[in-house]
Amino acid sequence: MNGLLPEGFHDRLPPHADAAAALEARVLDVARLYGYERVDPPLAEFEASLGARLKAASAKDAVRFTDPVSRATLAIRPDITAQIGRIAATRMAHHPRPVRLSYAGPVLKLRASELRPERAMRQIGCELIGRDGVAAACEIVTVAVAALEAAGVPGLALDFTLPDLVEQLAPGMNGDRLAALRERLDAKDAAGVAAIDPAFLPLIEAAGPFDAAVERLRAHDAKGALTSRLDGLAEVARAVAGRVALTLDPTERHGFEYQSWIGFSLFARGVRGEIGRGGSYSVIGARGDEPAVGFSLYADPILDAGLATGDRRRLFLPIGTDPAIAGRLRAQGWVAVAALDADDSAGAQLCTHILRDGEPVAI
Repeated sequence: MNGLLPEGFHDRLPPHADAAAALEARVLDVARLYGYERVDPPLAEFEASLGARLKAASAKDAVRFTDPVSRATLAIRPDITAQIGRIAATRMAHHPRPVRLSYAGPVLKLRASELRPERAMRQIGCELIGRDGVAAACEIVTVAVAALEAAGVPGLALDFTLPDLVEQLAPGMNGDRLAALRERLDAKDAAGVAAIDPAFLPLIEAAGPFDAAVERLRAHDAKGALTSRLDGLAEVARAVAGRVALTLDPTERHGFEYQSWIGFSLFARGVRGEIGRGGSYSVIGARGDEPAVGFSLYADPILDAGLATGDRRRLFLPIGTDPAIAGRLRAQGWVAVAALDADDSAGAQLCTHILRDGEPVAI
């Protein structure tokens, strides 16, 4: 057992750990430029407090243990978003709205999934609390795309959904029938949808490239119940049009159970599954239910696919290099590795350059 790790856990070694840190730094730096200030909540909280803010599926994912100090049950966070909501609703309840917050840190899940076998992961994200209108959604989507672009993630795609679409189109439908309809639509079960209400079948067909999907929805919405919703969604899409591939799956609800009028998933070429998710939701606090919109990125699938690694430039400094020269090069951004003895070599130190006559030379 020596050296083995539990299932779903892994070490990240050089240069991959450096790439992870660089990805996180680039994302958070873009967020900072948009006004998002970083918060750093603890890894564990009282189970009752954390569980009350997690959606049902995430609450089941929490690893629990007994605190030897308080004797209370604690939970290790499986998601950081709920903690950001707690901070905004309590410690920052007095702060003028909207509040813009960013975060990054590890999360731990009790169980892994087939698509994502990791149980320990890193989550990075931004939350805008106090607004969830079109302007707020445009900003969040723009920040997410800009952050991934800055991190060097290629081939981005954005898939929108409308989590409360069915409720908007069937306001009088009873709870059990509505839940069954949502489930069938989410599963793209045409026969099941037809058995409940065939009028909703066009919603299954209204999925695909964004512009065509929106037009199919408008054609289905004969009474105009979705006009303002679709106009707002189109405006959000225009904020990043031309930078990412845009699609729409209006009835997708898996993972969006607590989102309200808009949700979205982020994908990247060469990565299996989504690399991020976001949308509008509510924060429960002293101010009542506050509107909010945000996104979370998952660093692990991006890094495991070999994306966002950046250039690994390492400069070898032979013995006797003037410390002033070494300092100047490090100030320029060079990773400068000094030889400690005659046996050191550029190859042994995995260097890409060597210092010759005071200047870096590619090896």
